Amino acid sequence: MRTAVLGAVLALVLVPLAGAVSVSPAAAAARPGVKLSDSEAGTGGSITVSGTGWRSGALLMMLVCGRAVPSRGVIGGTNSCANADGRAVTTDASGGFSKRLPVTAPPRPCPCVVHVATVTGEKAEADAVFTVAGHPVEPLPKEEGGGRLSVLTEARLDGSDGLLTWFGSPPSRTLVLTVGNVGTDPVKNPVLHVGVAHGVFAPQWEEQEWRGTIAPGRKARLELPVELPAGAHGDYTVSLKYGGKVLAEQPWGVGRPWGVTVFWILLCVVVPAAVFRVGMAVVDRVRPRGSTGWAGRHRGLRLPRLTRRAPRTASAGGTSRDTAVSPAPALPWFTPGRDPGPATNGQLSAPHENGPTTQTREGHT
Repeated sequence: MRTAVLGAVLALVLVPLAGAVSVSPAAAAARPGVKLSDSEAGTGGSITVSGTGWRSGALLMMLVCGRAVPSRGVIGGTNSCANADGRAVTTDASGGFSKRLPVTAPPRPCPCVVHVATVTGEKAEADAVFTVAGHPVEPLPKEEGGGRLSVLTEARLDGSDGLLTWFGSPPSRTLVLTVGNVGTDPVKNPVLHVGVAHGVFAPQWEEQEWRGTIAPGRKARLELPVELPAGAHGDYTVSLKYGGKVLAEQPWGVGRPWGVTVFWILLCVVVPAAVFRVGMAVVDRVRPRGSTGWAGRHRGLRLPRLTRRAPRTASAGGTSRDTAVSPAPALPWFTPGRDPGPATNGQLSAPHENGPTTQTREGHT
């Protein structure tokens, strides 16, 4: 009886463990992988790239890269790849894809690979060995097997933006950190990779060689320059990778170059005003000589004199003619320099009918 109960308990315990052990190989097989339809092709041709084990709905970029092997990755990052002829592909619901990729000679010599990496979201990448027919082949730089670098202090970015950066000059910083050799062999002239990522995009890696030797158990201070393109602004992340492992990441917030905006605003105001003034000067120069210039016409405006004409009268011959009307004579008592005489009851009065002026006028009549 006791034996039966013990057997039942062991069955209940071992069955779940067996199921867990059986799932592990499946999980291991879900790692991203890449396969090629041909291992060698010449420039101008194309190959089919297929993959499995990727995240569903992930956006991937496929590139032909030189100076790379799957065990060490792409030395120099995407600077060693034919970026202009890359292809983007989106994985299906099961994490697989298949697409044609044109064969183009990379900027660096072989050994070459077809490099596939995620563009957004969680980082993942995979390489497949590929040979570009007719492309030169050079050996890769030697890598010390027993030396390992580890970051001892937190990385930081030294430097500041100047006046030229405010007007669109490339922002630059210096990545400073202290590393130590935790391996058993010295690390001589280590080749480091400095990557810059904008927002959620994958970093663009650049190869930098640090000149020097770090003995086992020793440390060294690294100062690596980092520069962004002209006019760059927004949130960036600077990463340092050595031996296929990311050692440090540091965020970098770059301000907008407002000087460029102010310059364009001033340009849109000054140029039209200058063109207007030049146009007015040209108009004044090509106008007829007898006319008044634009500046003179607007400096003072003179109105023409109006001449009053008399109504048309009929002449003896039956034709009408215009007669000029002379200005009305001034009244005698308002003639300049003549006194109208004493006032009656405090008021001025018109001349009497029998006055001298009236009599003289009647005599002439």
